[in-house]
Amino acid sequence: MLYFKTNLPAWERALRTLAGLSILCASYLFLVAPWMRWSGFAAGAILVMTGFVGFCPMCALVGRRLTRSES
Repeated sequence: MLYFKTNLPAWERALRTLAGLSILCASYLFLVAPWMRWSGFAAGAILVMTGFVGFCPMCALVGRRLTRSES
């Protein structure tokens, strides 16, 4: 099984989860064009997943690390 080292602090994980859930709800309720709805679903799902897991691949790509004081 793959192991990803956490690179997001707790406050950012909570913020990503809340933002992802709000984007999912907004795209379900308000957007009318199908491509906008699916784009909203994808963006919201990615934010929720990175919030739950605590690992962001793009942050790891640029070398962001979680220090002991941030956790």
